[in-house]
Amino acid sequence: MRDVLTYKGFIGTVFFSADDRVFYGKIEGINDLVTFEGANVDELEEAFKYMVDEHIKDCKKEGIPVEKSYKGSLNVRLSPELQKKITQMALLKGVSLNKFINETLRKGLSTLQSDFPGN
Repeated sequence: MRDVLTYKGFIGTVFFSADDRVFYGKIEGINDLVTFEGANVDELEEAFKYMVDEHIKDCKKEGIPVEKSYKGSLNVRLSPELQKKITQMALLKGVSLNKFINETLRKGLSTLQSDFPGN
């Protein structure tokens, strides 16, 4: 598992600077750059939660979206062998390639979500 924090549906990536002896991170999945830091894990987590709350407050005050918006389209590179197998499976199921991929990802995601509490 990656070094991340979660709070109110937000994810913060976490890093450590040995030179500065500080933990730091940023909130992912938003349109702004919002960072946080702490001298230890407790301070880091407290700073992350504070910055998430501040971000939500600022967005509501300014009337802008709290989270990054996604278009719903995604370009993915596959090996030719995998593309062939996926295409064949979609044909065998009698659904479009797009529908097959969506269903497969949805099933896989629901299985994986049990590994990540709070999602």
